[in-house]
Amino acid sequence: MNKNDYIIRLENTSDYRTVENLTRESFWNLSFPGCDEHYFVHVMRTHEDFVPELAFVLEKDGEIIGNVMYCKTKLVDETGYEKPILSFGPVCIHPDYQRKGYGKALLEHSFEKAIELGYDTIVIFGNPDNYVARGFKSCAKYNVCLEGDFFPCALLVKELVPNTLDGRKWFYHGSSASDPCGDTEAVEEFDKLFAPKEKKWQPSQEEFYIHSHSVINR
Repeated sequence: MNKNDYIIRLENTSDYRTVENLTRESFWNLSFPGCDEHYFVHVMRTHEDFVPELAFVLEKDGEIIGNVMYCKTKLVDETGYEKPILSFGPVCIHPDYQRKGYGKALLEHSFEKAIELGYDTIVIFGNPDNYVARGFKSCAKYNVCLEGDFFPCALLVKELVPNTLDGRKWFYHGSSASDPCGDTEAVEEFDKLFAPKEKKWQPSQEEFYIHSHSVINR
């Protein structure tokens, strides 16, 4: 891979179904049989937390092979002070192009643009194996947790601007943009718009379960 064989640009309306199909291909059977990430992409675009200025696609030879999307979220300290931050996801690279540097290029581009928009922190839920190389660290390193003092292993933090988080306890509040994914009937109806795919078990689903249910003891 080199910088001359791809372009990164903002998503436009004509890309919507291509991006949704790419997301479906990337996540199918990954976390559970089937997936709902393509429906999340679909409904996210009309949510108030969606940041269209950070919805990027990566093109190679005129074909979209990757994308990333962001939502506004927040951290709240123990005094009630709210700090606006970002969360991204889904982020995908077509399976045929994974582990070749395209995901790194896409994320690094989006980080630069996020800083230009005035953001200094990103918090995500993700597999640490996929994100520590991009500068993400355990939420415990920054004293960022969920309500109830839970420090999930999958809750990862990246300071876009060094030393932004000052050690005080922060409670992470995610966006409600993903809430419609809880409507399994709506997800199934949306999925009928795409080519049929087989739902099945694979080992990555157990890995997802372990990461998503593990917490750090403090």
